[in-house]
Amino acid sequence: MSDVTRFAVRARASLREELLDAAADLLPDKGYAGLRMAEVAARVGVSRQTVYNEFGSKAGLAQAVVLRTTSTFLDGVNQRLTEAGNLLTGVHRAVIFTLEHARADRLAAATLGEGSAADLLPLLTTRGEPVLSAAMDLVRTHYRSRLPGLAEATADLLAETAVRLTLSHLVLPTHSAAEAADAVCAVLGPAIQHAGHENQ
Repeated sequence: MSDVTRFAVRARASLREELLDAAADLLPDKGYAGLRMAEVAARVGVSRQTVYNEFGSKAGLAQAVVLRTTSTFLDGVNQRLTEAGNLLTGVHRAVIFTLEHARADRLAAATLGEGSAADLLPLLTTRGEPVLSAAMDLVRTHYRSRLPGLAEATADLLAETAVRLTLSHLVLPTHSAAEAADAVCAVLGPAIQHAGHENQ
């Protein structure tokens, strides 16, 4: 790859991040319906067509913002699962991190609230397959690494259960983050322990 090509790749990546930053800053107040590609473009100093060239559509831009935000969450989840002394402790810490981080993050909090950004919620739920898949892949990997003999189907079921339970507490919070984590672990704990005994 030539120096010119490398520069072009870096410049495009930088532009994409700037556009995502602008959209992420606008979405909490505007919501999906109120987001205008022209306003995103103006914040970065490019044409509206440039935004369309990069993301294809407003839906593509919003999805990219959600996926980038999800990536930040997953980095934190991965860290807590990796550093925990055992799998169940890691799950507990990961659930707490997810719920607390979502409540503190401006875009996530707005998405889960009742304001303009609530129209982004389908990107996490009914149309949230990329988000759910990324989260389940990460959790499944940790289950398999901590319990090497775990059947693939069991790992899939445990991962999906953990992610969907956490998402339910995220979308409809009725407990503190620690209480929600206790509830998730109360469901998963026996299955994890059983799987651990089978692998011994």
